[in-house]
Amino acid sequence: MCGIAGWVNFEIDLSHKDKILAAMGEKLINRGPDSSGMWLSPHCAIAQRRLIVIDPEGGIQPMIKKFGSRTYVIVYNGELYNTDELRDELKSFGHTFSGHSDTDVLLTSYIEWGPECVNKLNGIYAFAVWDDHENRLFLARDHLGIKPLFYTLKNGSLLFGSEIKAILAHPDIKAEIGPEGLAEIFVMGPTRTPGNGIFRGIYELKPGHYLIYNRNGIQTNQYWSLESHPHEDDLNTTLEKVRFFLDDASKRQLVSDVPLCSLLSGGLDSTAVSTFANEKLKKLGSRLITYSVDYAGNDKYFKPNQFQPNTDADFVGKVSKEIDTKHNYVFIDNEKLADALKPALYARDLPGMADVDSSLYLFLREVKRDVTVALSGEGADEVFGGYPWFRNKSAIESNTFPWIRMVNERMKLLSPYVVESIRPIEYLNDRYTEALNEVPHLPGEDKHAARMREIFYLNLTRFLSMLLDRMDRMSMASGLEVRVPFLDPRLVKYVWNIPWEMKNLNNREKGLLRHALKGYIPDLVVERKKSPYPKTHNPIFRNVVRRWVQEIIDDPTSPLLQLINKEEVQKLIDADAKAFDPAWFSQLMGGPQLFAYLVQINFWLKDYNITLV
Repeated sequence: MCGIAGWVNFEIDLSHKDKILAAMGEKLINRGPDSSGMWLSPHCAIAQRRLIVIDPEGGIQPMIKKFGSRTYVIVYNGELYNTDELRDELKSFGHTFSGHSDTDVLLTSYIEWGPECVNKLNGIYAFAVWDDHENRLFLARDHLGIKPLFYTLKNGSLLFGSEIKAILAHPDIKAEIGPEGLAEIFVMGPTRTPGNGIFRGIYELKPGHYLIYNRNGIQTNQYWSLESHPHEDDLNTTLEKVRFFLDDASKRQLVSDVPLCSLLSGGLDSTAVSTFANEKLKKLGSRLITYSVDYAGNDKYFKPNQFQPNTDADFVGKVSKEIDTKHNYVFIDNEKLADALKPALYARDLPGMADVDSSLYLFLREVKRDVTVALSGEGADEVFGGYPWFRNKSAIESNTFPWIRMVNERMKLLSPYVVESIRPIEYLNDRYTEALNEVPHLPGEDKHAARMREIFYLNLTRFLSMLLDRMDRMSMASGLEVRVPFLDPRLVKYVWNIPWEMKNLNNREKGLLRHALKGYIPDLVVERKKSPYPKTHNPIFRNVVRRWVQEIIDDPTSPLLQLINKEEVQKLIDADAKAFDPAWFSQLMGGPQLFAYLVQINFWLKDYNITLV
């Protein structure tokens, strides 16, 4: 696990640009606290910060490998879960390996198969390979975008980095935001349109894509996407395959030379991953370590609602005992939760999910004290249909993203000039149409089945990316690697084509998955109603962020003032943002989160020294 950064320019000599490259790399120190490395040549300079997980000595980066007269160099952020199979295949072609790192296997795969190597990979990754003979850079990102990668072209240079901050560290790059970036923040946010880096001129390499850059320019290709085919398996076969893929992914992802754990909420997804992982560890004479999170005072203030019907506290202890894990409880202080909004912002380089981000940041920082790798149940709701909008008739029939709500109400908080500039409804509709045009429809599918396929596609390509960004940035900010077995591409590809009637078995959220896990995980979990990631219900957090927004609008130097309608924001404060409860976005972002989002935007504009253009 690492942070990577690089610079390619065919017009100037980069051999002595080590100070600039080092500055880019140092911005990623949290992603890779264990070691660093740089490699410079006349036209390519690449840097890496390493979090050691596999083969401390044999996985040093940048890794350089010669093949014949050619020299190849790789920097790599991620983990391969089919390393052994690839190594065996490459050995049969005559390749040799000095250690057991997946970095060596990945670089050798590129040497053997070139860009087509990505079709062989099962893992989470973002990597760069420089072919010194061809003067060619190759960048690639995993199937679903679990690991991040951004790039820009400026003054004849291609710059790339695991996080936007690495690119902004280059002296040629200015932190500028135009109308499109503002629309992403205020209309789409905290989701982000695939490929959009928010800052002007900065792009995200989309999931399942690779990029080639040489003297002829830049070329991007999509190597993986969801494909629609008739589902031909009966129910029993489907259940067996779902169980096999999840079991296999959970056990494959245990590969590590450092301490490992699982994040356990007592819900269906995390319990399944923890159960399968623990089964393998016990055979190896070990036992899974698990962690859960809650908030000070939540037992007193929690009230069930349509989005959060129960708390993890009612389940996690019973589940840990039944599946026999070494469990650890982490409790978060509500004032620290507010204070962590700033480091959570710095981790993302963008305003995010407010305290839903900052709580995960604080939680995983505690987890990192004892372990370096964690398994998570992230992705199951998108793959199997766990969210309320999968069964809400009005959400299904609405002609927009079902998690984006109250746009017109939120636009009242902005200055009329900003609203006119970003064209909120038009922008939202354009992004929605763009997404629908990508959906691989199945010929002959009835209207409802086709619509449900669209809903799944929107979740897998738009909503999921926000949660993957959150998990990656909040974990890597503490030097913790989080793995997501539910997003094994084999499982995602298979479940994509299972018809809605089967996914919705027994008319339950994730009904198919529940049935597949019956007899394998505790019954109380199989029957538990879906509940999202826990958030605070303690009024302390709401009071703190409301006060901060008041301080912001009272301070004439606050950069947020140039974007908002001050009178409307004052009305929001006076009304305690109650009109935005329980959720103006997703399931968890209500009034307190709207205050916190505005606070993060103000921090962002100020601390990143952003110029509006």
